Amino acid sequence: MPAFVRQVVTDLLVVAWVYGWIKAGLWLRDLIEKLAVPGQKMEGAGQGLADNLTDAGDKVGRVPIAGDELTAPFARAAEAAQGLANAGRDQQDLVADLSWALPLALVAGPIALVLLVWLPLRVRWIRRAGSAASARGSIAGRDLLALRALTGQPVRRLAKLDPDVAGAWRRGDEKTLDALAALELRSLGLK
Repeated sequence: MPAFVRQVVTDLLVVAWVYGWIKAGLWLRDLIEKLAVPGQKMEGAGQGLADNLTDAGDKVGRVPIAGDELTAPFARAAEAAQGLANAGRDQQDLVADLSWALPLALVAGPIALVLLVWLPLRVRWIRRAGSAASARGSIAGRDLLALRALTGQPVRRLAKLDPDVAGAWRRGDEKTLDALAALELRSLGLK
């Protein structure tokens, strides 16, 4: 596979990898947020019960003579219902925290892998390809690319150019120098 095609395919795979992990993180976040529904129901039920018990206690408190004594159980029950509502709110807060923390933890590893492994390799290739592209415009650059090919390319590729490729390079054979420079550029994905 030519280097240029390999670079494009690798870049697309990395983008798909990152996109897939982000989608997985968002899916996990949506799934975790569904856990807040019971807390919402508990908060609504507890708050509604607390409000109703408080209203009932206020009405009972208006009864002459025994009203104050009858109000106390309603107040305690309203307080317990308010505790239930608070527990529902606390559960929702916990779910909200988890809905961000767990997906971030899920996505952090794969994205760190991309940033720490793939990105430095990609930047190194960009630098090498950029240097080679700027060098190819001059005779000295062509000679340097030919030397790099001679020292860095596999022997079987070099032998395809000329059986005595090193000798042709030493003699300064223009055809061999051009072929070696082109070989080096192709290995970097350039033409």
